[in-house]
Amino acid sequence: MDGSGVPRVLIAGESWIMHTIHQKGVDDFRTTTYGEGHGWLKQALEAGGFAVEHLPNHLAAARFPTDAEDLRRYAAVILSDIGSNTLLLHPDTFERSVPRPNRLALLRDYVQGGGGLVMVGGYLTFQGIEAKARYAGTPVEDALPIKMLTVDDRVEAPEGVDPVVDDPNHPIVAGLPAPWPQLLGYNRLLSRPEADVIARVGEDPLLAVWHHGQGRAVAFASDCGPHWCPPPFVEWEGYAPLWQGIIRWVAGA
Repeated sequence: MDGSGVPRVLIAGESWIMHTIHQKGVDDFRTTTYGEGHGWLKQALEAGGFAVEHLPNHLAAARFPTDAEDLRRYAAVILSDIGSNTLLLHPDTFERSVPRPNRLALLRDYVQGGGGLVMVGGYLTFQGIEAKARYAGTPVEDALPIKMLTVDDRVEAPEGVDPVVDDPNHPIVAGLPAPWPQLLGYNRLLSRPEADVIARVGEDPLLAVWHHGQGRAVAFASDCGPHWCPPPFVEWEGYAPLWQGIIRWVAGA
């Protein structure tokens, strides 16, 4: 909560830096651009009354909370397209060999103590492209309602894949318009027996939830924006209510 009692949500990740080589005959030059992909999600949550803080990838290694008290300031933490190394390798440790707290263990303990955790799919969450996100076998996986593969877990679906809601009465999705728009890909996950799978893509879980200790956690296997979550999905009238429902549920609001 902030000072006004508004629930605070931390989105970590959803940013990138692109270096481009322009080759023109025998000459070349380079340009660098910066991008962010959390805008649709942030707008949806703010419309639902949440105070949203975005921590981009290039700042998260140094600025992601390093103690339980800082984490407890947030009603929910969202990890989206941020690899485990960014959270494990604080600059003090990576550059100066100074021990620092394991922030993956802090996140697990945050959920066990009553916090809300959401992992959103992408090329650098769950296992991700070439398994570089590397969350399988970490304390964060212990807190999630799914188990991860240990290989590249992406399912690319350029033809589109239709989400199917298994539990339309769950408070996260109750009243959402149907059908949901197609998605263009997701991370293949394995649901835990104790978890509730609310929606699927094919035989794979798309939206899974559970209680863990005193807290709650959600896994959303696809992205919150393009390319896997294409314009028809982010422009869908159910997009904002879906994400608002996820955060209200995971935060116990």
